[in-house]
Amino acid sequence: MAEPEHVSVTVQVGEKRGCPEEEGKDTPSKKPKVEKDHKNGDPPVKVDEEEEGPDGEAVDGEEEGETFADMMKHGLTELDVGILRYVSDHEGFSGILKERYSDFVVHEINRQGKIVHLDDLSVPPEAEEAPEPEPKPEDCNVLTEEQKKKLGELQLFKNKEDEVPIEVMEDTKEKRTLLHKAIKTQFPGIETKTEEKEGRKFIVAYHAAGKKALAAPRKHFWPKNRGSFCHFVLYKENKDTMDAINVLSKFLRLRPNMFSYMGTKDKRAVTVQEIAVLKITAERLSHLNKCLMNLKLGNFCYKNHPLKLGELQGNHFTIVIRNISGTDEQVEQAMTSIKATGFINYYGMQRFGTTAVPTQQVGKAILRNDWNEVVDLILKPRPGAEKEFLVRCREEWAKSQDPEAALKKLPNKRCVEGQLLRGLSMYGKKNIVTAFGMLPRNNRLMYVHSYQSVVWNTMVSRRIDAFGLKAVEGDLVLKGTTAHVLSAEEAETTSIHDTVMPLPGFDVIYPTHHVGKGYRELLTADGLDIDNMRHKVKDYSLAGAYRRIIIRPTDVSWEVIQYDDPRISLVHSDFEKLENKPAPVYNKEGKHRALRMEFSLPPSTYATMAIREVLKVDTSIKKQTQLNTTWFN
Repeated sequence: MAEPEHVSVTVQVGEKRGCPEEEGKDTPSKKPKVEKDHKNGDPPVKVDEEEEGPDGEAVDGEEEGETFADMMKHGLTELDVGILRYVSDHEGFSGILKERYSDFVVHEINRQGKIVHLDDLSVPPEAEEAPEPEPKPEDCNVLTEEQKKKLGELQLFKNKEDEVPIEVMEDTKEKRTLLHKAIKTQFPGIETKTEEKEGRKFIVAYHAAGKKALAAPRKHFWPKNRGSFCHFVLYKENKDTMDAINVLSKFLRLRPNMFSYMGTKDKRAVTVQEIAVLKITAERLSHLNKCLMNLKLGNFCYKNHPLKLGELQGNHFTIVIRNISGTDEQVEQAMTSIKATGFINYYGMQRFGTTAVPTQQVGKAILRNDWNEVVDLILKPRPGAEKEFLVRCREEWAKSQDPEAALKKLPNKRCVEGQLLRGLSMYGKKNIVTAFGMLPRNNRLMYVHSYQSVVWNTMVSRRIDAFGLKAVEGDLVLKGTTAHVLSAEEAETTSIHDTVMPLPGFDVIYPTHHVGKGYRELLTADGLDIDNMRHKVKDYSLAGAYRRIIIRPTDVSWEVIQYDDPRISLVHSDFEKLENKPAPVYNKEGKHRALRMEFSLPPSTYATMAIREVLKVDTSIKKQTQLNTTWFN
């Protein structure tokens, strides 16, 4: 998903929350802590949804605000990706979306239809483990009080050094073993190694998984009557799901694929979802709450199965749109319309990235088997501001076409450009397919799915233009999992909410009216054969799928609230409730007005498209950045 960096503004809007023990430490003022990559505030835009969108070239979100605003001058607008029409004819109004990430709260709806909440941090009795055996007296005596103090500081990250060396005065194997054992027993999360410096032996203590690795030592015993998977609720702030999984993996010294989940959630948001992990105890997971920032784990239980992608029933959203210009009557009309009729189920802007080279262009080149074009689109110099090292990398590639020389310009080799260049240096420029395979499969598929999505958006806009919001002869509906073409008689009794449009592929049928025939024209213009959507590389063979044209949210509610301080949260989060913090109090005489709305959506549906229908505004980062810059200047 493409996560925008930030534009330069005069109002502080970032937030960073941590564990209760850490909040307030070395913080003289009560201002919310701000993450280093949001020091000037983020643009008030929605950036990622149920399915993470592709911004293949974005690396870690540390652009300067001004350069990001400059880069967005070359970004996409809704018009570029086929998002053209609205359902209702109510008058739109302006507002700021995601001025704070706490303005966008997402709760997963699980397989049983229950909205997932974090409301219990306790460890279930059946998950409790026997306490660690007390260290023997001789184990304790091998460390001096000064050494214990330094090791304790290292464990809690108060030590300015990354490691604590302890000289072995009596260099015997038994003595070294005793030291290793004493350190690991008394200071969980610390690892040791033996080093020799200038003829002297040292036991060096360090964090095995980097900072914050306070996880308890791994246990090998697992009771037979306990489910193999520990399920828990993950509450996260301003972090996407995979980032959170990687953090937990590092602390627990696990591979990320040991975790399973039903869907990825937004980054710039407060989100709550279920996670499962194989044979890690609730106690170990609970320990992490002492040191994790912007993450909280709870509601632990054991089950015999993992979670699977797509098993969720949807997501429940609580969204605040600040500084709205609409009257109460306009708001009422907009929200009544979306509750009664819904919105066009477009793929949102986050599906298509934020850079000057749209991801659907790369996807189209992949489907055309034009691999030189794929490499060119990803690596060539591009308009708009970028990080300096990316600019140098692209310039080097354009000049020399030498992957190793271009790779040397990148400090972070894990970005898309770095992974592709590494593949080219390993397999050569004549084996681009294999080199491109160095990218994770999900990243590669994002490109072709992006192309499918822009085709779907474009064709649905044409369908709405041609026939409006009624089912017509030649439309498609699903009967079970099979698409059925409506006759004129059937269309009379069919709702627009039941009609679907296909994403192009080899295993779908198309509407039989003239709009359906436009699929062939569109793909032919892009150099693709609609009758041959199978690819030489199996991963890129598109089966296609069906997607509802109109989505009607459920559990819809709303209210207009007033407030004075733009820095305060207007939503009471699960974490704040656990901390017994008071709910927000709205000032009825406040100088600013905000629309607070709640609704539920099925999986793979974009909340930004619902908000777009309410406000009647372009939700692209390009347009929102312009609005934000105008507002704050």
